[in-house]
Amino acid sequence: MIRNFVSALAALAVLGCVHLPAASAQPVVDAPSGPVQGEALDGVNVFRGIPYALPPTGWRRWRPPVTMTRWTQVRDASRFGPACHQPTARGTSIYAGDSAPTMSEDCLSLNIWVPEHAASAPVFVWIHGGALTTGASSEAMYDGAKMAAEGVIVVSINYRLGVLGYLAHPELSGESRKHVSGNYGLLDQIEALRWVERNIGAFGGDSGNVTIAGESAGALSVMYLMAAPQARGLFDRAIVQSGYMLSTPELRSSRYGGPSAEGVGFWLQAQLGEPNLAGLRAMDAQALTVAAAQAGYMPWGTIDGEVLPEQLVEIFDRGQQAPVPLLVGFNQGEIRSLRALAPPVPADAATYEAEIRQRYGDLADAFLALYPSTDLAESVLEAPRDALYGWTAERMARRQTALGQPAYLYLFDHGYPAADTADLHAFHASEIPYVFGTRDRTPPRWPAIPETATETGLSDAMRGYWTSFARSGTPRAPGQVDWPAYGQARRYMAFEEGPVVGERLMPGMFELRETEVCRRRVAGGTPWNWAVGIVAAPVPPAAPACR
Repeated sequence: MIRNFVSALAALAVLGCVHLPAASAQPVVDAPSGPVQGEALDGVNVFRGIPYALPPTGWRRWRPPVTMTRWTQVRDASRFGPACHQPTARGTSIYAGDSAPTMSEDCLSLNIWVPEHAASAPVFVWIHGGALTTGASSEAMYDGAKMAAEGVIVVSINYRLGVLGYLAHPELSGESRKHVSGNYGLLDQIEALRWVERNIGAFGGDSGNVTIAGESAGALSVMYLMAAPQARGLFDRAIVQSGYMLSTPELRSSRYGGPSAEGVGFWLQAQLGEPNLAGLRAMDAQALTVAAAQAGYMPWGTIDGEVLPEQLVEIFDRGQQAPVPLLVGFNQGEIRSLRALAPPVPADAATYEAEIRQRYGDLADAFLALYPSTDLAESVLEAPRDALYGWTAERMARRQTALGQPAYLYLFDHGYPAADTADLHAFHASEIPYVFGTRDRTPPRWPAIPETATETGLSDAMRGYWTSFARSGTPRAPGQVDWPAYGQARRYMAFEEGPVVGERLMPGMFELRETEVCRRRVAGGTPWNWAVGIVAAPVPPAAPACR
């Protein structure tokens, strides 16, 4: 229950459980985890930097998170907690801030934006992106105040990143009672959801009405949570913005061309010149994080049979994912700001077509129809966009529909002058400030969003759809067209100048990628990821299981 600190003084003093500071006009919540004092904004109370697990330091490095013990004194929740360790050199990226965030290995905290007088309010849990390597819940673009003003409690979380969050290693598996390792960042997210389940009622939230949402690696995390048995029952809806259902390292085996997760851990130990796990644990957290990234370590979930039982494609094919309503989509220009994922532009059309025919065989005609040689610069951007994000979005919509759950598919295809001039039309993550209503809080090199009626109207519409979905499982926005479920008609919403309903998004795109991935799964030996087009491994021949 939210109340001002003056009224909290007498009540908590009677209980004799808290030593109270001087009276304040700031809101205080006596949650099961302990009392916290936040900040009162215009119609919204915000609580920042609340720890949800014990610090994962010392011997707890590379261990599952440990539930935070209750504190008794009122904790200051007016400031964000530190970010989890991450590389700081991001050059001139449009996603980078002006300065590196304050970082600590003691970083497992969350933030809550609460509407005034909230009672049984729906809960929206945001998981930030950043390739499981960078990012923090404190980023200004994720400010939840405007969403909370719509009657939704917004929670944003930190989780361990990079080598500290995802390393698997034979010695770590040996320490585990279940003989597994890796997935520590994912386990952090699960622990945060457990904290929400235990505590959000004290803030006026409904623990039985929780939506998890994320973009990019946050969206990947949502997919992991949908697949993870330990997360079952901790959320009721899911939002996946620009997710990617790629092949994932398995703990001890190598089915799809890459090394095992434990093998990667052993390799990294050698790269860092440490004799054993004890040496890795003794390293300074930031030095370890930077050295691992410079060595080429890339964090992923680990298919371990416990936290992630199988490959995501297999879990969704079998209908074993969380049976919850889904809002899912991607952006038209995903790769325009992620050009490292695009293959090089070929010298000419003939070279391009020859490479595609060599690599795609009987699927080459379908590939060239979608990504023609008549516009090579666009084709090399659109092929990885669809292989990563478009196929994933439609695949998830289809699989949730097959489970009998409503799925709502979207394409963000909105441009504005600064972005379009920079050849960044509808770039990766460009929908986020529209959803959060934070168009004036983007990073410094982000193309500036103009303050016009069109931009405001689109943001209001998207925020309305997202908060309505969190509230009821059906996206609706005042004064806007109803968003139909994907269903058999394969309907979707395009966000252009405004919301526009369509059917059969990008015909042939899903079918081509699904066939290619199916063949790679059957044959084994090659991954499915961003290596497509002229850099793709040869597609295996047709298989009876792949229609």
